[in-house]
Amino acid sequence: MTKAINDTFLRACRGEKTDYVPVWYMRQAGRSQPEYRALKEKYSLFEITHQPELCAYVTRLPVEQYNVDAAILYKDIMSPLPAIGVDVEIRGGIGPVIANPIRSLADVERLGEIHPEEDVPYVLETIRLLTTEQLSVPLIGFAGAPFTLASYMIEGGPSKNYNKTKAFMYAEPKAWFALMDKLAEMTIRYVKAQIHAGAKAIQIFDSWVGAVNVEDYRYFIKPTMERIFSALREENVPLIMFGVGASHLAKEWNDLPLDVVGLDWRLPIREARANGITKAIQGNLDPAVLLAPWDVIEARVKEILDQGMEKPGYVFNLGHGIFPDIQPETLKRLTAFIHEYTSRQWKV
Repeated sequence: MTKAINDTFLRACRGEKTDYVPVWYMRQAGRSQPEYRALKEKYSLFEITHQPELCAYVTRLPVEQYNVDAAILYKDIMSPLPAIGVDVEIRGGIGPVIANPIRSLADVERLGEIHPEEDVPYVLETIRLLTTEQLSVPLIGFAGAPFTLASYMIEGGPSKNYNKTKAFMYAEPKAWFALMDKLAEMTIRYVKAQIHAGAKAIQIFDSWVGAVNVEDYRYFIKPTMERIFSALREENVPLIMFGVGASHLAKEWNDLPLDVVGLDWRLPIREARANGITKAIQGNLDPAVLLAPWDVIEARVKEILDQGMEKPGYVFNLGHGIFPDIQPETLKRLTAFIHEYTSRQWKV
């Protein structure tokens, strides 16, 4: 039997008034948690994500420890790529490494299609476990955006400048758009399967799209994002867009058929709204602040909350993911502070 759901996060995503500002943290599952680090001594990320009971445990742990208002599925953005023929390995200290990088239109045409129930049943089983038995908050499903996935597929792994990716985009536009089409179709199928399994909201991570200027985004990437969000809009769950170092693209995201614009720490919330962001906003504390003394954290968080609360439709988050040095106790204290402070402010 499904537990009663605290829907504060979902209502904020839809721009509705809430009793307090809901909060969750990117990369809240894993990394900084001692329980997770103990698991990682026994299992790889691949092994954890392929065992639904274990993966569900990692996903729900921060909800139980921090009292956050949403869980995010513990997965990697690379999870669906093997299904379409990408030979990817997650290497410790490096990240995703791809043995068969994309170099031509022929490489793109060799890519297959994903059939989620057959190709990633463990992902869907994890979602079902969490949403029917374990969680009392909404589960956020997610996927990597086509540009970020393409950057790994073309570079062969992580990159600092994405030169090969952008060169491919400029020099091989036919192949580029064919790749965008393949990745859009994969993303739509993969995300819809997550929603049908029980995910109550979706975040699309375009982690590296900040490397692209506005003009190139509009021509080479935005039509693909329009297609993805239009298809997902049919499922009637909140849709969130997030990228790193991409403040110059926030207005472009605001045009898309989505619900929430996620901001990193580089663009203040008040400035984003003044510049035309009309959708709900999620963000945007620099995670490095969480290594400072509590009085510094509290002052920075108050400033962000005060800006966020100027309009309904605000979800507190970090401007990027938690990193391992951040203490779980700090996140627990931060969540309690956000709930208490915003509840009190909105009652005034």
